[in-house]
Amino acid sequence: MSASEKAKAKTEQTVGKVEKEVGRAIGNERLAAEGESKEAKGDLRSAKEKGKDALKN
Repeated sequence: MSASEKAKAKTEQTVGKVEKEVGRAIGNERLAAEGESKEAKGDLRSAKEKGKDALKN
């Protein structure tokens, strides 16, 4: 997994998780949904990079 893509994935996952939890805590459904979306995007980016690594080996 390239270091920059791995960092992007972790950042998206972390920011998404924080936004989701803050949105739920304050009752802001839009913020919670955006957070879930960012977290999912980070998960997909991570999975994509892991798949690329698996094909290389």
